[in-house]
Amino acid sequence: MDERRRQNIAYEYLCHLEEAKRWMEVCLEEELPPTTELEEGLRNGVYLAKLAKFFAPNVVSDKKIYDVEQARYKRSGLHFRHTDNTVQWLRAMESIGLPKIFYPETTDVYDRKNIPRMIYCIHALSLYLFKLGLAPQIQDLLGKVDFTEEEISNMRKELEKYGIQMPSFSKIGGILASELSVDEAALIAINEAIEKGIAEQTIATLRNPNAMLLNVDEELAQDYQNELFEAKRRKQSSARLKNGTISEEERDVYEELLTQAEIQGNINKINIHVALVQVNEAIDWQDEVALMAGLNRPALSLLEVLPQNSSWYLLQLCDYKAQKMQIARGPIMLDKNEIQKEVSVANADAEAHKRKLTAVDNINTAIRNCDPSKTLVALMKPEAQLPVVHSFAAVVYQTELFNLQQQNAVNYLAHDELSIAVQMLSAVVLLNQALENKDILMIKNHLRNPCIGFNNLEEENLQRYADTLLSIKSEASSQGQDYLSWNDIQNCIDMVNMQIQEENERIIAIGHINEAIDQGNPEKTLETLLMPTAKLQDVRPENAKHYQDVLYHAKAQKCKETQDESAVLWLDEIQKGIIDANNNIKEAEILATGISLINKSLEKGDSQSIPMILQSKFGLRIVSECAEIYFKNLSEAKKLKTKDDSTESPWIKLVMKNMYDYYYNVETEEGTCAAPGGVVPKTSWLTGEEIQSIVGQVTADYNREQLWLANENLIVQLQAQARGYLIRKNYQERKAYLQSQEPSAIKIQAFWKGFKQRKSYIDRLKVLQGNVGAIVKIQSWVKMWLAKRAYRKRLQYFKDHNEEIVKIQAFLRANKAREDYRTLIGAENPPLPVLRKFAYLLDQSDLDFQEELEVTRLREEVVTKIRSNQQLEKDLNLMDIKIGLLVKNRITLQDVVLHSKKLNKKSKNQLEEMVMVDKQGIKGLSKERRKKLEAYQHLFYLLQTNPMYLAKLIFQMPQNKSTKFMDTVIFTLYNYASNQREEYLLLKLFKTALEEEINSKVDQIQDIVTGNPTVIKMVVSFNRGARGQNTLRQLLAPVVKEIMDDKSLIINTSPVDVYKSWVNQLEMQTGEASKLPYDVTTEQALTHTEVVSKLESSIQSLRAVTDKVLTSIFSSLNMMPYGMRYIAKVLKSSLHEKFPDATEDELLKIVGNLLYYRYMNPAIVAPDGFDIIDMTAGGQIHPDQRRNLGCVAKVLQHAASNKLFEGESEHLSSMNAYLSQTYQKFRNFFQAACDVPEPEEKFNIDEYSDMVTLSKPVIYISIEEIINTHSLLLEHQDAIATEPNDLLNELLEGLGPVPDVESFLGEGSVDPNDPNREGTLNQLAKTEISLSLTSKYELREGEDQDLKSLMIKTKRLIVDVIRTQPGDTLLEILETTATAQQESEHLKLVEKRAILDSKTPEKMKHSQSIFEEGQLPIEQKKRKIQRNLRTLEQAGLVSSATKYQEIINEIAKDIRNQRRYRHHRKAELVKLQQTLNALNSKTAFYEEQINYYNTYIKTCLDNLTRKNSRRSIKVDGKEEVKGSKKLKQASLKYTAARLHEKGVILEIEDLQTNQFKNVMFDITPGEEVGDFEIKAKFLGVEMEKVQLHFQDLLQMQYEGVAVMKMFDKAKVNVNLLIFLLNKKFYGK
Repeated sequence: MDERRRQNIAYEYLCHLEEAKRWMEVCLEEELPPTTELEEGLRNGVYLAKLAKFFAPNVVSDKKIYDVEQARYKRSGLHFRHTDNTVQWLRAMESIGLPKIFYPETTDVYDRKNIPRMIYCIHALSLYLFKLGLAPQIQDLLGKVDFTEEEISNMRKELEKYGIQMPSFSKIGGILASELSVDEAALIAINEAIEKGIAEQTIATLRNPNAMLLNVDEELAQDYQNELFEAKRRKQSSARLKNGTISEEERDVYEELLTQAEIQGNINKINIHVALVQVNEAIDWQDEVALMAGLNRPALSLLEVLPQNSSWYLLQLCDYKAQKMQIARGPIMLDKNEIQKEVSVANADAEAHKRKLTAVDNINTAIRNCDPSKTLVALMKPEAQLPVVHSFAAVVYQTELFNLQQQNAVNYLAHDELSIAVQMLSAVVLLNQALENKDILMIKNHLRNPCIGFNNLEEENLQRYADTLLSIKSEASSQGQDYLSWNDIQNCIDMVNMQIQEENERIIAIGHINEAIDQGNPEKTLETLLMPTAKLQDVRPENAKHYQDVLYHAKAQKCKETQDESAVLWLDEIQKGIIDANNNIKEAEILATGISLINKSLEKGDSQSIPMILQSKFGLRIVSECAEIYFKNLSEAKKLKTKDDSTESPWIKLVMKNMYDYYYNVETEEGTCAAPGGVVPKTSWLTGEEIQSIVGQVTADYNREQLWLANENLIVQLQAQARGYLIRKNYQERKAYLQSQEPSAIKIQAFWKGFKQRKSYIDRLKVLQGNVGAIVKIQSWVKMWLAKRAYRKRLQYFKDHNEEIVKIQAFLRANKAREDYRTLIGAENPPLPVLRKFAYLLDQSDLDFQEELEVTRLREEVVTKIRSNQQLEKDLNLMDIKIGLLVKNRITLQDVVLHSKKLNKKSKNQLEEMVMVDKQGIKGLSKERRKKLEAYQHLFYLLQTNPMYLAKLIFQMPQNKSTKFMDTVIFTLYNYASNQREEYLLLKLFKTALEEEINSKVDQIQDIVTGNPTVIKMVVSFNRGARGQNTLRQLLAPVVKEIMDDKSLIINTSPVDVYKSWVNQLEMQTGEASKLPYDVTTEQALTHTEVVSKLESSIQSLRAVTDKVLTSIFSSLNMMPYGMRYIAKVLKSSLHEKFPDATEDELLKIVGNLLYYRYMNPAIVAPDGFDIIDMTAGGQIHPDQRRNLGCVAKVLQHAASNKLFEGESEHLSSMNAYLSQTYQKFRNFFQAACDVPEPEEKFNIDEYSDMVTLSKPVIYISIEEIINTHSLLLEHQDAIATEPNDLLNELLEGLGPVPDVESFLGEGSVDPNDPNREGTLNQLAKTEISLSLTSKYELREGEDQDLKSLMIKTKRLIVDVIRTQPGDTLLEILETTATAQQESEHLKLVEKRAILDSKTPEKMKHSQSIFEEGQLPIEQKKRKIQRNLRTLEQAGLVSSATKYQEIINEIAKDIRNQRRYRHHRKAELVKLQQTLNALNSKTAFYEEQINYYNTYIKTCLDNLTRKNSRRSIKVDGKEEVKGSKKLKQASLKYTAARLHEKGVILEIEDLQTNQFKNVMFDITPGEEVGDFEIKAKFLGVEMEKVQLHFQDLLQMQYEGVAVMKMFDKAKVNVNLLIFLLNKKFYGK
């Protein structure tokens, strides 16, 4: 019985779910998830928030709904921000007054703690909204809907699982009435009156004040009676169904009686119906007064019905109803929502019209005031409803609109005039901009723009217009005119048109000229050449005959060259012919004149004028010395000419260009090309050719004679060469003779040489025998000279090999030094003389200071750059979100542009924040502020060096606060571990915090995996950031890039996805519908051999790729950051200490969770998000590549945790053996990763290292972070510093209360009258300052001396003494008085140190006490050393018995550490530079993204004004239809029966298959590429049409949608429809 009862409860609850689902679907007008999935679908609160917007739009808007499209939810599941949606729903219910007794908790919904409570609330809300008339009544579906036994059983199990007490849905009405304080007796009376059926009694009970019913109208009594009676009958019927399943005590009185809310809801229903009838009738009659009366009826409760907008309401409602009637093709009645919507639209239109008139007034005022900036602002206001205005042309708008306003009769521009003028001016401005950019294509487009309104614009002349405008624009710019007006451009167009017309007329004239030339008539040719349209230059009528000849010859030559008999002369050829003809005649006339003058001079015997005539008329080069010869030869030639006076005339004949005749009259000096009639040319005169020949011959003869005279020396040399040849010939003959007699000549020479040599020997021997003593003396001198020479040679040898000798000596000395150094570093007790040799290494050189300063500078840059990049990354992520919202139309483009401007401003000014710190604020030089600065420096030094404080503070804060605190303050405090000291301290903090968390929060070993510990997140986040990013990139980038570059690699391990892909492929290849079902389960998919085969292929590829990744990981252990490995070691040891029974495998799985799952796995899945691969701005990983990487990561994740494939992943079980093998490799890898030294050993640092470092530690922290840290420490002071005398308590007491930003910076930092004072303070709070950290508790005079500090000071003094005074032991040196020379050397050492100290930066100087001790004389230093040694001996640190060897050993250790420190510093310099370079690269990438976003936003802005843009169809990213090839095909016609045969149409609702032949589909390509219009006709009558976009079909295919609905009736196969369109329209 109990089992059956539980089944009934589950069934009833499913019915209530179905009731809530259907009611919400009616309200939201969208489909909700199926009933069995509704609970899960409502958890994200999106549907609830949409419901809230439905009944309380003034409280909830789309912008307030998180993830309104549920994209985030579908991608990654629930997010904590989804709870905001539920909160919005609860607030909306509170705003309308629903009693809070029905409200669920937020966790009931989000965490699914009590979903029935939420459904219960929805039922109560539906009843309450029905009462208010805001929503329809919820249906009662009990017994009317069916669920399977499996669904009911699953729901019963779900309810039992959560142990939820099912709320009583039947008592909602009673509870609602009770909460609203309704008199129950009044309600019973109403129900009884309804049962009697008498309308008068019912209306009387309804008007009872105790019933608290509103808007009861007596005239509608009968309507109320009928409606309420029917509602009560339905409720009683439902109650009878329930009574069988509900016990007597559980029944409620309101199960059969109508509640107050139901009665009020039905009254409202009748009232609304009556009011709607009145409003619709008023619309039909177009009665404005009746319409306003209907709209103001309380029953409709319409919002914002304004009397002044009545005419707007009538117009809007009439238009809307007319449209609906046209669509419905019959009478219709508008409902309340439609009326409210149109009223709001009318209000908006009226308000927009009012604002438009105001904006026009403001524009006219601004134009009159002649202020371009104000005019531009007024024109750009959206209320003005004007075309686009361009801000860069403010002066143009002002000037042109002012002129237009002055021309207006009333000095006022109406909106229509403004709209036309602005549209034209904007077009002109854009045209001017295109002219400035010299963009020919844009110039043509702007000229074509109909808005600009140019007259006489010819399409074929656009290029000429553009070229001419560019030249005019250039000329205008050079004259200071920056803008071409509309008139200027129109004048240019007219000018070009005129030029083109003239060119056309000139072409006609050229045709006439060619025709005249062919006719051979000089007069006709002259007539055509003189035509004004031809515009030929320098045409002379007297040369007509020669023009004809020249042009005729030129045309004949052109026909010959082109081999075209129809060739004609062009304009430039005709003009050239005219010019050539004129020149020919001119030259002939000059030559003829010269001939005449020469002959006349010869006849007269005048020789003086002949040279001048020859030079001026003939252009000959004349030699003045030959003047007489010229005259003589010419005269003789003339005498030879025959003379016949009877036939000779005064005409002479010349031939021009060897082809044209020219006649010249020597008496009249006239010339002509036509032969004079009956005239015989002169033959007795010399011709031009004869004159030129004679003159040329004379000149040549004279030049030859002068040439011989000029080369006389050369002739002499030629003769000398000839004589030399003859002498050499004689010499050679004599030489040949001697060579032939050579043996005889040799004999003669030998005899003579022997005689001379014997005579010389005899004479020398006699001299030596007479001077024996002198010879002995000479020999002794020679021997001495030889000895000296040998010595000098040896000495020179040493000098020549000086470098080699020095090297040998250096080698010997180096050997000695090495031996000494080995003694220093290797001997247990190094001797003092050895130590003395290397004491100088403890000095700090200029290079040390420079390197230290460089390290400090680089560290500052690295920290600043990290913080800057983090901010940039946050801003870019926000930009991603905003652009996503823009695409989804959730925000405006202006919001994105505003954020882009802020982003650009940040990227430019992000490094300029450290301001004001030198002039005012905490770094001012006043005593009070200096004291405050030192206090904060002491505080942060204590926090940095004592990790326990921060570790406790982290766990005292809420998790959301602690995460932010870690990401900002903690990493800032440790400078992002930019050097070894800070990395050491940060690891100590991580270690302390991790141990604290394990000890206090981890109860089971798996909690460290499931609990997401704070410290683990912090460690992973830090090591994946700037410090560890390069490591991850080096480790994973090569193999990840290899996987992504392999285009043939496709890994898909989902059987269902493989199955769907296979079915799609079959349909696309065959063009026929597949008979296989599209939606299948995993088991069904695996029954197909093709799917199994493809799956096995994917598994093999997956295993091969995974092996590559494993090899890369296992071979790169040493590349993993030391910090990650050390924390893994601490994690393993801490867990082992707390859980000693845990096995090694369990511990290593936890380590693997840290090292692989948390650190490496995300970088493999999303390499673009972790900078593993280089991505260009706007670029993204292809889904196939991301799926491949995801599959690899999934396998590695299972292998690292030794988790086999089971359950849903059973189809991958073939890889389980591979997973087990891989786990063993991972196990060894994790063990090796934990094998690292402690930080003290790794970094060679201890707690006293700060006392001997050269520079003080510096951090860079913002004022806001200082204040927040101070506030948090005070808030949790009791928990983190429990002891009263704790150092932290003392420092916090000294700092006092937390300062605000203004007091922190000092008075005057912000102007009190600044209206944006809060914003300025917020900006100043982000100002970064540098703090040099120091310990407050150093050694002070008069206080107890710290033994360690005393040891350090004593060592410094000893080093100073032994460097000046030698000795075998320290005791010997201390007891021996220093000599004067040693005192002098010591004084020089002190002075040198003082000079060096003066150059040392302030932050690197030692304390004053150390400096003063260093200035003491050597004897005082000895006495101080002796006192200190006695103190140290009393403490047991040194012993006089060993002659204080212990302190000598400590000094030797310092020397060794100093060397190591210098090496570490050099390495740190290199590391910091590498880090900075990597950060700069990342900054460059972010800036590239900013530029990409800016380009995207600019494109969006440009697209706002661009019209007629065309879409392109792309398949898999490749252009399918070229832009130049427009779709002009005729439409296709198919019957539904034909499409059904092809498999394109699956079914048509309400239509039998045998009727498909009567349905015709007409598919017509649209104007834009990829758009189609599909019309449906039934029996030839057009029924419906729909716009179809090819791109949408491709998107559905990509998303796996196999079937789509068309016309809301026809089901269409998407794949086959794509196949049909490709085949018919794209030829595929």
